[in-house]
Amino acid sequence: MSATEQHTTKTRVAVITLFPDMFSALTGSGVSRRAHENGLVELKLINPRDFADNAYQSVDDRPYGGGPGMLMQAEPLALAVDAALDWLHCERDQASVIYLSPQGRQLDQRGVAELHKRKHLVFVCGRYEGVDERFIEACVDEEWSIGDYVLSGGELPAMVVLDALIRKIPGALGDAQSAQQDSFEEGLLDCPHYTRPEKVFGERVPEVLLSGDHKRIRRWRLQQALKRTYERRPELLNGLDLSKEQVELLEIVKNTRGDLS
Repeated sequence: MSATEQHTTKTRVAVITLFPDMFSALTGSGVSRRAHENGLVELKLINPRDFADNAYQSVDDRPYGGGPGMLMQAEPLALAVDAALDWLHCERDQASVIYLSPQGRQLDQRGVAELHKRKHLVFVCGRYEGVDERFIEACVDEEWSIGDYVLSGGELPAMVVLDALIRKIPGALGDAQSAQQDSFEEGLLDCPHYTRPEKVFGERVPEVLLSGDHKRIRRWRLQQALKRTYERRPELLNGLDLSKEQVELLEIVKNTRGDLS
């Protein structure tokens, strides 16, 4: 890939966080590290403390009305968003400012695909008991969640979203088919996979995978994906427009629960 091609395909994401060092886990390991080192993705980590108006760089205060904990203040966060937009070279209406929150839309593979299409992304990581609601109303476009539970801050959810997005960047994975075969990529759970040796714990690799018949293997894998989805996450099938082949294989699963020979 030429330098020009790398530049045009680079994904640039700004992250507003009080703990930028946490993101070294993303840029220093695995697929996301390679994508970062190869110039496929660039992260700008912006600390709202840099925009505090006091000598202590404090960006939190007690909530009005009382209650436990502290809240992040609106103004330093808003200035951090402005800095993110400057770095992205875009106007406010051209960016998606996303606040990671348990109250947001729950992330799934369809959501990852939607976010992947966005050109300018800014992730805001909250801390403490949350952020001043006026910041959300004035600056946040969407709230996203990675599940119905509470974490200490938005950094881990942001890294989860970023890792899922990076996997979809062309060239990020060594084999482009790896992403296509991931669970949920086609709305189904992934099929089971096997590697050497041929026999482990008294169990052999399914014969079909040793056959060399690629058409038969593809059909077996599709059937296994449907089987797992039907048995483990049947609700996922409700929203899918299944092909004729998928309907046929799903009927085999429902009627026999057996493997396709």
